[in-house]
Amino acid sequence: MTDFRNRLPQLSGDIFLTDAGIETTLMFLEGFDLPYFAAFHLLRSEAGTEALRNYYRRHAAIAKENGTGFILESATWRASPDWGDKLGYSAQALDEANRKAIALLREMKAAFETERSPMVISGCIGPRGDGYDPGKVMSPKEANAYHARQIGVFAQSGVDLVTAITMTSTNEAIGVTRAAQTAGLPVVISFTVETDGRLPTGERLGNAIETVDRATANGPVYFMINCAHPTHFESVLDGGWAERLHGIRANASKCSHAELDQATELDGGNPIELGLHYRNLRSRFRHINVLGGCCGTDHRHIEQICIHCVAG
Repeated sequence: MTDFRNRLPQLSGDIFLTDAGIETTLMFLEGFDLPYFAAFHLLRSEAGTEALRNYYRRHAAIAKENGTGFILESATWRASPDWGDKLGYSAQALDEANRKAIALLREMKAAFETERSPMVISGCIGPRGDGYDPGKVMSPKEANAYHARQIGVFAQSGVDLVTAITMTSTNEAIGVTRAAQTAGLPVVISFTVETDGRLPTGERLGNAIETVDRATANGPVYFMINCAHPTHFESVLDGGWAERLHGIRANASKCSHAELDQATELDGGNPIELGLHYRNLRSRFRHINVLGGCCGTDHRHIEQICIHCVAG
């Protein structure tokens, strides 16, 4: 089993799939209770751990069957101090949950990795606040201090990189990047955007990427967009900064964050239509090669993304 920390294979430009909307799949399609959208909470029991295994198996199998790479993203989007405290975790218990999450990915890597399908282990960092609302924006220094412990546990657990998913502000992205740099880990920053293509703070996506790069000496190995439908951002990818975008994890739904926040039923959108959106984005931006899903998507959406961008 190969570790990729010093030579991330997705930087070759080959297509790497990743998983879909883990929380919405487990909650709406499989009936699990995930307080605060905390998928890592399932690691408390063998039944919950097995549900996570089955989730990863479905997605990793698509990559293996189609000869693509795969990013194994840990179920730790909510496994940071404030959210752990809400769930009753001590700092030590939260560290152990993060270690368990990475150990599960190493198990999946051993089971599914082949020469044609390298499996990259990513420690997932989520926002301190809500993914749809930045709330009180931290300074970069505060964000560094907040995320450093979780990133340190990932470094000790043998991840290949960390990926900050659903970042809502440049300050938090800068702080995460600096914490990863201190820990000696490659880092990917994935911003979320509203229906106008701007971050929830109102920042333009291009400005946000350029600001993070300036503040961290081009620290992130690349950037991504997640938790937004392609129709929300495809029209704003219009500058040289777009060359720094290498990944998309889109929502199934075209609804705004505010609408999704009030929804009581899952909007799974149209998997084939989503696959076509990805193909169109790839036709414009061949460097976008890390492809997965976010809220409302499941393995069917990843299959269609694969059909339209890989098998097709």
